[in-house]
Amino acid sequence: MKSYTITVNGNVYDVTVEENVGGAAAPKAPSAPVQAPKAAPAPKSTAGAGGIKVAAGAAGKVFKIEATVGQKLAKGETVVIVEAMKMEIPVVAPEAGTVASIDVAVGDSVDAGAVLATLN
Repeated sequence: MKSYTITVNGNVYDVTVEENVGGAAAPKAPSAPVQAPKAAPAPKSTAGAGGIKVAAGAAGKVFKIEATVGQKLAKGETVVIVEAMKMEIPVVAPEAGTVASIDVAVGDSVDAGAVLATLN
């Protein structure tokens, strides 16, 4: 089995596909042209990566970035807002610190556990 993340009209779906290992193969349908994968964007940081990671709690799309590089945050302050299943989910600072990097942009798709920002 292989797992894939597919985006259709801005909606992100996680799917698992079972490969036909033995027996007759299903008829092959014509496939659409495959686009080359996009290169990962460079981190949007001017201060360098910090030691405290701010990670997404759920897969979704970056809806809004609340903090800026160099901003001091208290524990629990919102850094990024992720939209998942039509809900806005705040991703907060796990502890007090200064924002060292913002590693995503508005509109980016993110997986659960993905590092969105770092703090010093």
